[in-house]
Amino acid sequence: MLHGNVEMHVATASANFHLLILWRYMAGCSGFNIKFSLQCGDMNHVQLLFDTSTKKTLPMYGAMMKGYIKNNLPKKVIDLFNEIKDPDRVIIILLFNACAQLGTNEELNLVKRILSNIPESLFLEPTLSSSLIHVFMKCGDVTSAKSLFDRSTKKTISMYGAMMKGFIINNLSKQAIDLFNEIKDPNEIIITLFFNACAQLGTEKELVLLRSISSKISNSFYSDPYVATSLIDAFMKCGDVTSAKALFDKSTMKTAPMYGAIMTALAKLGMLEKAESFVQKIPTSFLTDHRIQNALIHMWGKVGSVDEAKRIFEKISQPDHIAWTTMINSYGLNGMGIEAMKLFHQMPKEFINDLTYTCVLNSCSHSGLIDEARSIFNSIEAKTVITVTTMIDCLSRAAAFEEAQQLIKQFEHNHAPALPIYMALLSGARNEKNSKLAQQVVDRMQKLFPDLKSSLLPASILLANVYASSGDIEKATDIKIELHKSGGKKQIGITMTDIDGKLWKFRAHDQSHPYSAEIYEQVDRMSKEVIKHGHKYDASWIVRPMYADETIETLLCGHSERLAMVAHFIHHRKPKRIQLTKNLRICGDCHRVTKLVALIYQCEIVVRDANRIHHFHLNGQCSCQDYF
Repeated sequence: MLHGNVEMHVATASANFHLLILWRYMAGCSGFNIKFSLQCGDMNHVQLLFDTSTKKTLPMYGAMMKGYIKNNLPKKVIDLFNEIKDPDRVIIILLFNACAQLGTNEELNLVKRILSNIPESLFLEPTLSSSLIHVFMKCGDVTSAKSLFDRSTKKTISMYGAMMKGFIINNLSKQAIDLFNEIKDPNEIIITLFFNACAQLGTEKELVLLRSISSKISNSFYSDPYVATSLIDAFMKCGDVTSAKALFDKSTMKTAPMYGAIMTALAKLGMLEKAESFVQKIPTSFLTDHRIQNALIHMWGKVGSVDEAKRIFEKISQPDHIAWTTMINSYGLNGMGIEAMKLFHQMPKEFINDLTYTCVLNSCSHSGLIDEARSIFNSIEAKTVITVTTMIDCLSRAAAFEEAQQLIKQFEHNHAPALPIYMALLSGARNEKNSKLAQQVVDRMQKLFPDLKSSLLPASILLANVYASSGDIEKATDIKIELHKSGGKKQIGITMTDIDGKLWKFRAHDQSHPYSAEIYEQVDRMSKEVIKHGHKYDASWIVRPMYADETIETLLCGHSERLAMVAHFIHHRKPKRIQLTKNLRICGDCHRVTKLVALIYQCEIVVRDANRIHHFHLNGQCSCQDYF
């Protein structure tokens, strides 16, 4: 009997010792700020301790699962969960967190299977509910998240936070703002999420809200660097550079993320001159911080100054994986696929991760380097949704649709279908005006992802545009009518440009500007010039029925990118450089016109659209070589 007790005590002590060691390893791990994260923990040693333990307890499983999550190994969390016979609430929450990291339809189905086996009273418990809302949102199932939230009788601040964050993730920031208005006593996290939602929408309406809410919150909130950084970011993205800089200048504790927020926003807005001015004010001590260096590479790449990005990269004595990947991405965005590929092959193998593969494949995609992309893709051992999506995009841009569809079939032998993969295929069909393939893809998406209605909206809009570009305006209109009935709204195209330090925003056929009359007069003059140089307006880029008083020319000349470009000629008769930023892809007719404008007026024009950066040179050529 005594021997048995001794054995039991030894076993318990051993288990506790292993647990203590595991927790110490996990406690040594830490995340850092919004944009950057640190690698942490010797997981190989921890794994060895866990594997050699003869008595694995739930807390030990929990410690391992936390370690896997912190080290971005969610698949291992799921594998570990499957070993546990009777998981408790903590284990289930950790599983949900891992599924949220992956965020695919496969994990969504797993979560729903687990829910079917536990009582509703358990998953309506606030902590579990918050985690469950988060995983639903990350997997794109907004409907299930809203249903769970609405059914809950005790809505906690963390549940509101999970809902707001989920809305933002799914590009439903207006709903996040509506939810914010229901909260009586928001904390720092909720305020930060509100600012993030306003930043995502970035319109004048959100700017008014920002000014109102930021003037009412306690000054103590501004001592939180996350709150201050998110407000700076929101002001910048709503076009209020003055307020953003005033808040930044007023801050007594300037952090690296604050500098990063300003630089990221200047890159997003395409304000090159302000970016150059701001960089000169960064303290020398900050310029040696690897996070600032990486942010600078990102910023210069995004505003089209690849040489500056390269200069920063080459000054870093030991670039980390973020620096390498960001530089590769900068090359790719600017149509320098060969340079991106060369740098990728110089990158230390241990630094290459999923994001690196995505960036280099994307670079190949935008430069038409199909064979090179195939070679890199075939070398990837564990192909994920994001790498497969990027390869499908590459093949679809080259109209290699059979190969793309074959790759999807191969991937789905061992993986659940993923919506982004089909969106990439659909986008390729749009480029080729292939309405038959586009309809097949959308039909399959609706069958595979019936619960992801908000995510299917862009697919339906794209399908309507395919029909319109192939000449079937009636079919396109029918689709848009159905979308309108269901409450779906198309994202409005906006082009931004910096003129004499002031940010101008244009929508298609915008009449809201004080110089509208002069702008449209210049549009007419410019149109006559490009026609003289052989331009013929392409009706296939018209995606709606024309009104009686419209022509193909007037409709296309009213596009937002055209108006923004022309505005520069109102303020400077002979501009030497124009930079535009558009939230959607540039129209093909506008692309051809911009090449001619650069040639006729001898003006360098840089346009960053939703996919890439176009450099229109003085010889009338574009850096994309018309491959976009």
